[in-house]
Amino acid sequence: MAFLYSKAVHIIFVVTWFAGLFYLPRLMIYITEAQAKPEPEKTILSRHLYTMARRLWYGITWPSAILTLGMGVALLVQQPSYLQMGFMHVKLTVVALLYAYHFSLQYLMNQLGKGIVRYSSQQLRIWNEVPTLFLIAIVFIIVVREGISIVWGIVGLLIVTFAILTGIKLYKKFRND
Repeated sequence: MAFLYSKAVHIIFVVTWFAGLFYLPRLMIYITEAQAKPEPEKTILSRHLYTMARRLWYGITWPSAILTLGMGVALLVQQPSYLQMGFMHVKLTVVALLYAYHFSLQYLMNQLGKGIVRYSSQQLRIWNEVPTLFLIAIVFIIVVREGISIVWGIVGLLIVTFAILTGIKLYKKFRND
């Protein structure tokens, strides 16, 4: 029964972590777009949006990432046989890449905190979709497990990536017209 409670708590913190991973880049897009506004609007918007981003990042996203990791380790301690299964190796690799993405957002937050805006809102829109790909990959790995081949999994992710990038391009076209 402890395993099921641990799994439930793990899933809850995965959800809250992803909420932060989905929303933080969106706030970064708005901060970047605020740089094009005239003063005092630029300063007011930038400060307010950065405060929102900081509260989300340090109040929800980071704690959720830490608790997700802790509960994930607890699950593996309770069920070490998972480490013998191929799907878990793939999942843990994808999760490691997800944490790398998380740290990339920390880098961007640090830059924004210094007033440095290096990426366009369009570039950040693309970066904003990366956690979607991670979420899709992780859910399919866990739910389908050995029932899906790595080739079809990669093909599926490439199709979704293409669809997302096409959507971003269309959004830019219609937004600018």
